[in-house]
Amino acid sequence: MAQLAAGVAVVTAREGRDDIGTTVSTLMSVSLEPPLVLVSLAGTGYLNEVLLRQDRWAASLLSSDQTAVASRFAAAGRPSARLLVAGTPHHRGPHTEALVIEGGVAAIEAETTKVVVAGDHTIFIAAVLAVDYVDASRQPLVRLRSRYRTIAT
Repeated sequence: MAQLAAGVAVVTAREGRDDIGTTVSTLMSVSLEPPLVLVSLAGTGYLNEVLLRQDRWAASLLSSDQTAVASRFAAAGRPSARLLVAGTPHHRGPHTEALVIEGGVAAIEAETTKVVVAGDHTIFIAAVLAVDYVDASRQPLVRLRSRYRTIAT
């Protein structure tokens, strides 16, 4: 599957007084009517544990100049997302209170409607609560063959 290019996003959630997040390349549209998306997370990850306890989260679809943000959120361990966004423009989503990274190609807020355990991953199917922004002038960040890449125009 590394031969298939995929968009790169950061999924975040607010857990009490803390913020957590991770980089994913498994965020996709499921349905236009109603608007549904899905994200697949490793079953052993902390964000997976949190999303099994709460339903609301945000996804920031990164732009080609945000490889550093993608790398920070892909780091091992469980650093607070607030530390990971230090120096990066961001805001709290009004529907989820999750951190939304600015400067990407788009950002959404979602609420999980169905959870499916699939092998060593968990698939979260979610209704789109809001589209925080769309910036079609930016190029998306993609992952292909285990590396971040940009799309030539």
